[in-house]
Amino acid sequence: MTPEAMAALHALAFTDMPRPWSAAEFAALLAQPSTIVVLGDAGFALGRVAGPEADLMTVAVHPAARRRGIGRALLAAFEAAAARRGAEEVVLEVAVSNAAARALYEARGYAPAGRRPGYYHPACGPAVDAQVLRRALRDRGKTAGKTD
Repeated sequence: MTPEAMAALHALAFTDMPRPWSAAEFAALLAQPSTIVVLGDAGFALGRVAGPEADLMTVAVHPAARRRGIGRALLAAFEAAAARRGAEEVVLEVAVSNAAARALYEARGYAPAGRRPGYYHPACGPAVDAQVLRRALRDRGKTAGKTD
């Protein structure tokens, strides 16, 4: 997927918050060796690894393809890729108003680790807090993406 295609999909997936990223921003991220990108037919997950921590920066799924497990699969693949690169945990932030994303992360075992007041600024309305979430990638000798 090209940076232009990623920017177009990101704009469809995020119409208000966070602001959609440009093709130039995606190109710059993709050029960094620490970046992990997981591509799917109708979406992608993108983040980077810094030492023992992976920062999940965005998960974008085409609106017409939502509620089909695509986000869950992208997230699991990102976690597995991060673990292969040596990350021990994933950290992310999500708008407290984004119930669907928060439910996805909770189902994958993410737990609250903090709050960033007024982090997101929608085009209309007041600023929205970000919930910081964390998930360990290794638990009792298991790795991300594996289940009992």
